[in-house]
Amino acid sequence: MEERLQKILAAAGIASRREAEKIILAGRVRVNGKLITELGAKFGSKAFITVDGKPIKNEKKVYYIFYKPRGVVTTMVDPQGRRTVADFLGNLTERVFPVGRLDYNTEGLLLLTNDGELAQKLTHPKNEINKSYRAAVVGIVPQEKLDLLRIGVKLEDGLTAPAIVDLVEYDHEKNLSVFNITIHEGKNRQIRRMCDYIGYPVRQLKRYKIANLTLSGLKRGQYRQLFEEELAALFRAVGAHE
Repeated sequence: MEERLQKILAAAGIASRREAEKIILAGRVRVNGKLITELGAKFGSKAFITVDGKPIKNEKKVYYIFYKPRGVVTTMVDPQGRRTVADFLGNLTERVFPVGRLDYNTEGLLLLTNDGELAQKLTHPKNEINKSYRAAVVGIVPQEKLDLLRIGVKLEDGLTAPAIVDLVEYDHEKNLSVFNITIHEGKNRQIRRMCDYIGYPVRQLKRYKIANLTLSGLKRGQYRQLFEEELAALFRAVGAHE
């Protein structure tokens, strides 16, 4: 049976399907010696496929939780020489990639894997996978402003879906409001832009949960393999076995 090239690359652990499409368009993939630069081509299991001149192979699927510190780029390589996720994975023998992104100044939970199919399901909007953050914003935010986040606010790229918002505390001494916010969308810098919209810019932001996964037991810069029950619950959340 033939499959689309980006799906084959994802299944081989090269990248998520979306990132695999970018790799193809960038002219980094050859099939049976022929350069492929357009999406949509399908190939069978006997096709000889290389990325950057290296043959792909089906690797054992692995899954890790990583606690990304602030000041780290959510990529494996950075042309500007900034710290990347890869700088913290010195003892990891498998090739993995981050699922989704956290911006440079946001810390917290990242899933690292070589399972491109799972990555696709986790990031596809139709699956509405919850992601929870703790935000500390400048100023004492009145409830009516938090209610706007709960209803949805209009950003440049569209109206946000209703968010779950729970106030944690008002820090009057530091002039900060701290609240937890859960969303299922993946707009770029979404939480920061939502807070800018209501007039209370983010001072600190941390993602502490994706679906059923949490940072329990991890310190900044540490990673660990998912437990079997965590992985099973994650598969159930995205319908990966359907």
